[in-house]
Amino acid sequence: MNKRVFVVHGWDGTPEDGWFPWLKRELETRGFEVFIPRLPDAGSPRIHKWVPALAKVVGIPDEQSYFVGHSMGCQTIARYLESLPEGVKIGGVVFVAGFFKRLMGLEDDPDVQETDKHWLGTPINLEKVKSHLPKSAAIFSDDDPWVPVDNQDDFKDILGSEIIIEHGKGHFTGDRDKTTKLPIVLEKIFEFSK
Repeated sequence: MNKRVFVVHGWDGTPEDGWFPWLKRELETRGFEVFIPRLPDAGSPRIHKWVPALAKVVGIPDEQSYFVGHSMGCQTIARYLESLPEGVKIGGVVFVAGFFKRLMGLEDDPDVQETDKHWLGTPINLEKVKSHLPKSAAIFSDDDPWVPVDNQDDFKDILGSEIIIEHGKGHFTGDRDKTTKLPIVLEKIFEFSK
């Protein structure tokens, strides 16, 4: 059975962003199958579009299925896991700049505010998410302009994620923060897949 990794980009993201191509190459050279789906309407992401799009790419999840999410991609993975039937387990998740509580520094654009409300205002059963998730890590940066580190509480307290705080990585984006490699993500996938 092949080890598969699904990398889920964030709001306004693409599969070519930042550290995703580097991670894909690094994992593929070590025998993983890697998928980075281009999710629909990335500038205006919606749960009812993104979760089914991810589910379609994954097909049948199993303990050889691993996930890496960035920002809104973390929400997408969690909501996907919430939708799985009881008893289904995956291999693990690395959440990068994930959030369930709040975002900050968003512009006053009504579309931006609507997207924020759509995701943060839609309840999620994190206990159910945890039931499918044997291992996870949540990575934050101490200077992220949008995702404050207090978002770590739900990851740590409910999902049981290992919390990792990186320094000076901003929102872990290639263009703004020059993050084109993220070795900690690779390390965690290797650790989870042993």
